[in-house]
Amino acid sequence: MKLQPLADRIIVKPLDAIEKTKGGILLPETAKEKPQEGKIVAVGKGKLLDNGSVHAPEVKVGDRILYGKYSGSEITTTEGEDLLIMREDDILAVFKDAK
Repeated sequence: MKLQPLADRIIVKPLDAIEKTKGGILLPETAKEKPQEGKIVAVGKGKLLDNGSVHAPEVKVGDRILYGKYSGSEITTTEGEDLLIMREDDILAVFKDAK
């Protein structure tokens, strides 16, 4: 993918929606919830502040994140991959690996 986000924007690959309930019932495509979890595939240089300096993003490529249900703009690449472009402010949390 040759797509570089600008400023404080990031590109996220949404993780697949859950296909069945805890009880084992398979959900049809129309009943699946929109995913709110994804993996960062590209990060911009950061937010330009009023004093002219750039505030580097707190996230990095490969981070697994949680974002708002209707955050970002959906795009489809020429390879047919569905992605989201959103601002860093739209990220609610970053999953940390338990060690």
